[in-house]
Amino acid sequence: MKFSEAWLREWANPAVATEELAEQFSMAGLEVDSVEPVAPAFSGVVVGEVLAIEPHPDANKLRICSVNVNAEEPLQIICGAANVAEGMRVPVAVVGARLPGDFKIKKAKLRGVQSLGMICSASELGLADSSDGIMPLPADAPVGDDFRDWLQLDDQTIDIDLTPDRGDCLGLAGIAREVGVINRCPVTPPQIDEVPAVIDDRFEVQLEATEACPRYLCRVIKGINPTAETPIWMQERLRRSGIRSLSPVVDVTNYVLLELGQPMHGFDLGQLSAPIRVRMAEAGEKLTLLGGQEVELKPDTLLIADVNRPLALAGIMGGEGSGVSAETSDILLESAFFTPTAIIGKARAYGLHTDSSHRFERGVDPQLQAQAMQRATALLLDIVGGEAGPVVEVSDEEKIEARPQILLRHQRIQRLLGIEISTDEVEDILSRLEMQFSAEEGGWQVTAPSCRFDISIEADLIEEVGRIYGYARIPIRRGAFGMELRGRAEADFDLLRAKELLVSRDYQEVITYSFISPELHKQLDPGRDGVRLANPISADMSVMRTSLWPGLLQTARYNLSRQQERVRIFESGLRFLESAGEIDQRQMLAGLITGPQLSEQWGGAARAVDFFDLKADLEALFTLTGAGAGFAFSAAEHPALHPGQSAAIEFAGRQIGWIGMLHPALEQQLDLDGSTYLFEVELEALNAGRLPAFAPLSKFPSIRRDIALLMDAEIPFDRVKRCVQTAAPEIVKDIRLFDVYTGEKVDSGRKSLALGLILQESSHTLTDEEVDAVVDAVLKRLADELGAKLRE
Repeated sequence: MKFSEAWLREWANPAVATEELAEQFSMAGLEVDSVEPVAPAFSGVVVGEVLAIEPHPDANKLRICSVNVNAEEPLQIICGAANVAEGMRVPVAVVGARLPGDFKIKKAKLRGVQSLGMICSASELGLADSSDGIMPLPADAPVGDDFRDWLQLDDQTIDIDLTPDRGDCLGLAGIAREVGVINRCPVTPPQIDEVPAVIDDRFEVQLEATEACPRYLCRVIKGINPTAETPIWMQERLRRSGIRSLSPVVDVTNYVLLELGQPMHGFDLGQLSAPIRVRMAEAGEKLTLLGGQEVELKPDTLLIADVNRPLALAGIMGGEGSGVSAETSDILLESAFFTPTAIIGKARAYGLHTDSSHRFERGVDPQLQAQAMQRATALLLDIVGGEAGPVVEVSDEEKIEARPQILLRHQRIQRLLGIEISTDEVEDILSRLEMQFSAEEGGWQVTAPSCRFDISIEADLIEEVGRIYGYARIPIRRGAFGMELRGRAEADFDLLRAKELLVSRDYQEVITYSFISPELHKQLDPGRDGVRLANPISADMSVMRTSLWPGLLQTARYNLSRQQERVRIFESGLRFLESAGEIDQRQMLAGLITGPQLSEQWGGAARAVDFFDLKADLEALFTLTGAGAGFAFSAAEHPALHPGQSAAIEFAGRQIGWIGMLHPALEQQLDLDGSTYLFEVELEALNAGRLPAFAPLSKFPSIRRDIALLMDAEIPFDRVKRCVQTAAPEIVKDIRLFDVYTGEKVDSGRKSLALGLILQESSHTLTDEEVDAVVDAVLKRLADELGAKLRE
């Protein structure tokens, strides 16, 4: 909420400076983003009147102006602006004036003709970013008066960053109410009287969606002057609030929005066909908005329509075909209450965000509409004239949620705030906050005003008491309470240690969004439905991720496109799956590598990373559990991975993750250059670790026996290793693979593995007979389970 300090002080004027006022706002929970002057420093600019204009003798685009500044005689000023005209009131920088940018006005000659000043544009005075010509002033601007004083430019613009629950402060009335409460000073709003109807014209209204719009008011105003201009004081207040002046009708509705917090809209009466229908959109309907954008309406969108067509997105934006134009002489003024649930998220669904939707989403006072209608009517009649008809109001009071009655306990205030606040002070704070309350034993029954949607329970009231009492006045006290220190099991997986290990292996941690686009989800995990967000930030972030890979791949693509050819990244975070109507959230750890295996160097041959580089990093990670040997990799297919370079990761007979190379088709779709390898594991599965334990060394020597086995080429070494260990677990201490051969003398589809078996007993030296028996048992088990045989 951005507003002029001078405008605020017309409502509430405490005896505090601007800096202290800004501090009060921030301490009361209304954080001040900035305090800036409404105009840059300049001096020597007065209001002038152009008396006469003559062509310049030596320049076609320049003209000689005689300008009255209430001095002894008119000033001769050369001006090149196309819009300068006789009789205009204009800002004039006289000789000696200093304009923004420390530009000093001096006597000058332009093409041989003397010029004693400068007629200024709004941009030259720092009041606009650009200007088409000089700045016209109202015909009643006092000639000779200091322009800065006349326009009250020694003012500040205060910009407050409001939290979503404080929609009541999205109007100057709410801000002034806060100032009055904090400073115990009176609040004097402008007098708003009922504007009587002078014509009988009225427009019928049909409320067809009372849950979304329980109150709708409209009023016909006929015979307005379409050539009238918005007064300079209103233009300035709008400008200082960050709103550009457009036309009197639009400016008045924007002014009421800023002043009272009630969005309004004006329709061209000649473009409407009675009755006004407040209804939900129908399938296939389209509407062209004021900005020229055509939207296809969704069925959950609330509309303002007439008997023939949609007119506006309710609470968001009007339509192009019914808006007020430069030829409009009759208007229908609208003021309505739309429930926050009916408007929230709807503007974003159409790629819009307006001042109106911003307020209705947070909650507009449901009792404000009639007051806003009278205020807007009075301003319009004063500016553009015309004749007003009666106010037509249609409402369903049962659909307007009443403010709840809340029990506020005095003892509870002390307990939550940690300080004793007297009964009189609590009642004073409640009164100044416009709360309705009645005392009862031990506390009060309190009802919040209709504008305070954020107050619904006792804690909300206690927060208000503490906020107005002053957080700075509440002493700091350290609470005393018992604590139970729960130690982490020693065998539990330490994620921080795992991150440090990955960093030591040249990875970098990244943090990515949990929301991804539906297209990316479908590419990487087509077999599962993602959890869709009801109110997404954008269309590209509308699905909850079912894997951490999308974020890693987007990060890799971002870095690769910026000439970072070597990427090694990891992330830990939640992934989300929908299961039996519930959202299953699991903590995952994922990593990605691509590019050269080593940074550019001279000590070794350069090569690209491969599957086994990533597998080695993952196996090093598994050793942190103390049960590294319990993890297995089995060939399996994943839709996002290369079918020949992917494996499921298993532990204790359960699949806990995936590792592999990104599918080439996906590499192309994601515009990734070079092979990319990924892994992802469930962190919960890594908690089932094993503590290291001492085992005494055998006093007896070990014996090595080498065997060469022939088997199917598709059998992985991991299965061979487990088979050997199962055959003689007490004696076979280690298995070493020292050769893999395919080729001559080995049948197609077969391979030869050369294994070194390290055999050892803890109680005696093994004999040849025992060793032969163990080797025979190993060979028999390999033959039975894997069809392997000894190579001759």
